Amino acid sequence: MKWEDAGRSKNLEDRRAAGPGRAAVPLGIGGVLIILALSAITGTDLFSALGLSPSAAVQPQTAASNPAELQAEEPMVRFVSFVLDDVQSFWHATFEASDLPYQEAGLVLYRDAVSTACGDAPSSAGPFYCPGDQKVYLDLSFFEELSRRYGAPGDFAQAYVIAHELGHHVQNLLGTLTRAQSQGLSVPVELQADCYAGVWGASAGRRGIMERGDLQEGLGAAASVGDDTLAKRAGRVPNQETFTHGSSAQRTQWFTTGFQSDDPNACNTFAGP
Repeated sequence: MKWEDAGRSKNLEDRRAAGPGRAAVPLGIGGVLIILALSAITGTDLFSALGLSPSAAVQPQTAASNPAELQAEEPMVRFVSFVLDDVQSFWHATFEASDLPYQEAGLVLYRDAVSTACGDAPSSAGPFYCPGDQKVYLDLSFFEELSRRYGAPGDFAQAYVIAHELGHHVQNLLGTLTRAQSQGLSVPVELQADCYAGVWGASAGRRGIMERGDLQEGLGAAASVGDDTLAKRAGRVPNQETFTHGSSAQRTQWFTTGFQSDDPNACNTFAGP
């Protein structure tokens, strides 16, 4: 990617120096939606019942990051800031074209574990968006894992991850997350976020930000986190009935749909059978 260092985004919150939050079960947007839906159905605050309340006290797991580690990651922090601002600038313009207000999301960098308005999560949960506080949560170590473990290297693969999570913010602003919660939907939510990431990618391409090979990096990242691919990597037989994010084919298909259409209105993943 051709990106410029414009410093840290005003929407970036850095909690890495504070050390980890609290041990918790993995959440992610799919887990958040499921727990929210069950809470609504049962009339019980399942976040508290499961010990996921941000106010509960638990022991930290590792020491806080030292200054040398933080400084070494600063170029990545600047890259994340650039993508965060660029994606949100795109959505600002898109919303304004439809006479809709766009409220900017925050992005929190953390180490190991973090407390959020949606509960607590370890870094093993991967990047996720919390609609309760309208923030994306990211442990920078995920990018190394994306490259080494998932086989999806490259800065545009990393940009895809951020754009995908901000796609959930767009869904939240439009009310899509609330409707999906009431219907117990997860896969269409994730696929639409992939499509929204592709739409932003098309904008980046028009503006000369993308370089040769970037599209393949984005597609590779989308494919690497498909439910079927993750199941096979874990030695399990993929079961479509348990999918929460969609198959690799579905994720690359919808990212491509967004990229080729250059239109958020083409991202209706809730249509069809």
